[in-house]
Amino acid sequence: MELTKLKKRLKTAKRGHKLLKDKRDELMKQFLSVVKENMEIRKRVEKAVIKLNENFTIASAATSYKVIEESLIYPKLTAELSVKSKNLMSVNVPLFDADISNENGDIYSYGFAFTSGELDSALDYLQNILPDLIKLAEIEKTANMLADEIEKTRRRVNALEYIMIPDIETNIRSITMKLEENERGNLTRLMKVKSMMIEEKIKASENLGAQ
Repeated sequence: MELTKLKKRLKTAKRGHKLLKDKRDELMKQFLSVVKENMEIRKRVEKAVIKLNENFTIASAATSYKVIEESLIYPKLTAELSVKSKNLMSVNVPLFDADISNENGDIYSYGFAFTSGELDSALDYLQNILPDLIKLAEIEKTANMLADEIEKTRRRVNALEYIMIPDIETNIRSITMKLEENERGNLTRLMKVKSMMIEEKIKASENLGAQ
């Protein structure tokens, strides 16, 4: 009964091991795809951020801090971020959706008399990279969650492959050897009993012949 139970467990463990390996491989494909997209978006964002910083630095040098602070204190753009999720290989990854609105179509909340053109350019760059920044946050969170799931799956695969399955196979071999040993012992006893019965029959036959 224990041998049958262990064989069933071994079959289940091997099937689970295969499924987990397939899941790990597919997670790796998804992860590499996400990382590739992340790199592309990050390059665009970093390039835009460099330009933004350059323009803002020049604007800060040409305009006093107080004027810049007063110019940017009341932004015209409004944004609403909604967070959803989708199932990606049993991982609930985030989906960020930003609704950026501007009633007048003008992003500048200040007059142009006391500010420099570099400040205008900095705001343009900021407006343009905002969707990419939100997408980058979504992609990077997805990559982190997939990496965690890959690590968990890898540990499960290794536990099955190097610990659980070998232990079950060792127990199966041990029980099988014990059963085979018992069977050989039973066979030896049966042969000995049969030999004794034959000897008794021969003696009985000899005694009848002598009479």
